[in-house]
Amino acid sequence: MTAVQTVWYDASRLCNIRYRQRPEEKSKISTSDYRVNRAIRAKEVRLIDADGENRGVVPIEEALRISEQANLDLVEVAPNSKPPVCRVVNFGKFTYERTKKEREARKAQKKIEIKEIRLRPKTTEHHRGFKTRAARGWLQEGKKVRVRIRFRGRERDYPEIALEDLKEIAAELQDVSIIEQPPAYEGRTLLMVLAPNDGTAQSAKISDELKQNTATK
Repeated sequence: MTAVQTVWYDASRLCNIRYRQRPEEKSKISTSDYRVNRAIRAKEVRLIDADGENRGVVPIEEALRISEQANLDLVEVAPNSKPPVCRVVNFGKFTYERTKKEREARKAQKKIEIKEIRLRPKTTEHHRGFKTRAARGWLQEGKKVRVRIRFRGRERDYPEIALEDLKEIAAELQDVSIIEQPPAYEGRTLLMVLAPNDGTAQSAKISDELKQNTATK
């Protein structure tokens, strides 16, 4: 098995490709969703006091008393836990820090641009090489690449030619990409999506940061 980790089957079954799936983002709680003080409904909570010490499970009234004695707020930070987890904090400061982190996280997120190369089953090796070099450049910039092969007439009856082209493209770009979406039909086209691998994506990120720092000087 090569680094591309690809197994190509006959044309009737298309192909079976093992590819890396990107982890889904975990859902986050907005600062407006927290229950505070008397709005907390649980009868018992697991309490983290103002010093960060775990007080264990205590009745809600005791937790409220501890937060009042510290002149702070009782905030339910893990409502789905059994029992819910509450912390003794300054709610104003707590929401400010959370909002700041959320804003920085959104700022750090980068919308990944998708480029596309289009080929035909009878595309010459020279023309395909030209397209593949363009795809390599985009991948090195941190962009995804959609590889689309269009069929005309009865060309769709012989997909093995297109599959072989996609296989060769994936193999040639395996050092800078992973197969995010294996070949699949979309109308009269066969489509495959490549994404930058971890090393390429990190290099593109560093390059972008250097450009931004240079622009701000």
